[in-house]
Amino acid sequence: MASIVSPFRRTYRYLQYLAHEQPVIFFSCAMGITGPILALTVPSIRQKYFGHIPAESVPTTYPLPKRSRGAVQGYEDE
Repeated sequence: MASIVSPFRRTYRYLQYLAHEQPVIFFSCAMGITGPILALTVPSIRQKYFGHIPAESVPTTYPLPKRSRGAVQGYEDE
């Protein structure tokens, strides 16, 4: 049973070592682990508890008028 838990124990001890000896590496690992977790949880929390409504999407085309298009006069290349 000890062989199953051993890698986790070594990882914990290594993180303790990094926190005392090289805090920059420890905190960069901590921020790297929390980034994906926050990316998955924050949007649902914003919508559920703070009432966040996403902005409308930006239009990708120019809206055409709802009328018949007249022929253009005076700009021929002939």
